[in-house]
Amino acid sequence: MTKKKTAALPAGLIALALGGFGIGLTEFGPVGLLPQIATDFSVTESVAGYLVSGYALAVAFGAIAITAAFSRSERKKVLLSLVVLFIVGNLISALASTYGVMLAGRIIAALCHGGFFGIGAVLAASMVEEKKKAGAISLMFAGLTVANVVGIPFGTFVGQQLGWRATFWAITGIGIITFLGIQFLVERSRASETAGLRTELGALRRPQVLLSAMVSILTFGGVVGAYTYIAFTLTEVSGFATSSVPWLLLLFGVGTFVGNIIGGRLADRALDQSLLGILAGLVLVLVAFALSATIWWAVLIAMFLLGAVGFATAPGLQLRVMHFAGDAPTVASGTNIAALNVGNAIGAWIGGLAIAAGLGFVSPLWVGAALAAGAFLVLLPTSIASRRRAARAPMPGAPIEEPVVRPVSGHVEGHDGHRGDVASGAPR
Repeated sequence: MTKKKTAALPAGLIALALGGFGIGLTEFGPVGLLPQIATDFSVTESVAGYLVSGYALAVAFGAIAITAAFSRSERKKVLLSLVVLFIVGNLISALASTYGVMLAGRIIAALCHGGFFGIGAVLAASMVEEKKKAGAISLMFAGLTVANVVGIPFGTFVGQQLGWRATFWAITGIGIITFLGIQFLVERSRASETAGLRTELGALRRPQVLLSAMVSILTFGGVVGAYTYIAFTLTEVSGFATSSVPWLLLLFGVGTFVGNIIGGRLADRALDQSLLGILAGLVLVLVAFALSATIWWAVLIAMFLLGAVGFATAPGLQLRVMHFAGDAPTVASGTNIAALNVGNAIGAWIGGLAIAAGLGFVSPLWVGAALAAGAFLVLLPTSIASRRRAARAPMPGAPIEEPVVRPVSGHVEGHDGHRGDVASGAPR
């Protein structure tokens, strides 16, 4: 028997947020430790970087494959299984004796990432009443945004003090706590009766689902396209010392946390309208950042706003693809997670091409603005078309007009003035 949803946020959301935090640490924690890892395994810096890029590709694959494979399974059991995968992957990384074993551990942990957020988002939304679904999703993603704030500093600090393996031991411990939290705080949740691999994958053919995924790709391509090379922008253009870069990145991280929470609340009030407004704001922030990159105080403001406005889109993007997936939200949710990671890769790639072409270290900001503008231009007609279809559809619960029966004439006269035979109903 399903418990009645209350106005208070369930404790299970905290367990999901903790899982998001651990996954965020897994994704971002090793970034500051790559030099140590490269030295220990006697590989080049670029090869060590595959521990990050390989992780991202595995996330995109797992987000769709795992959510599709377990679309008809009880969601709590699936989440617990994914957390076990997360624990095992990080444990392998902590114990790795060779680079290949380390990479395998990263890939195993990454397979959990997309499925956890894809299924977790559906489960989080099911815990609360209709008007708070985006807020519940944003709370789960808050764990990831907190990891954005402390992930690299935490992983780097622990690794520098105790060795890089200690970072993975710490993340493994967080995984165990997450497992216990989900086990005791999250209620069982059955999948939809209509769920199934064919139904779930069939949702991916729906135009609104695909267009929503495209908006996600362009949006996070814009944010990450600018952010990936931001250290070069800050030091080579803005003139900040290298030692101050971590503190400037902290501004971005704090912004992601604030923006994620605010974005969830706005999406609950007006989904498409809020997304359009936020995307327009993101374009303006990126353009303003590019134009004022040599002004130190303007850069401080821009770093915070880039994180806040960029990540304010996340809950709405996730909720939108789930909404249009209808009876098949799980794979669609995972698809959006995959889309975000594809956007990350595309944005970083195009930003790198702009720098290689000699356009300077401000060029990734312009790339980001162009991609964000593309997201706005895709969403605008998509949103208008969706509203028009909704306006033409009959309102749920609206009374059905009955024909007026006139027994004297032996005919039925409808509200449109047409007359038909009582027996056959055929128009005359």
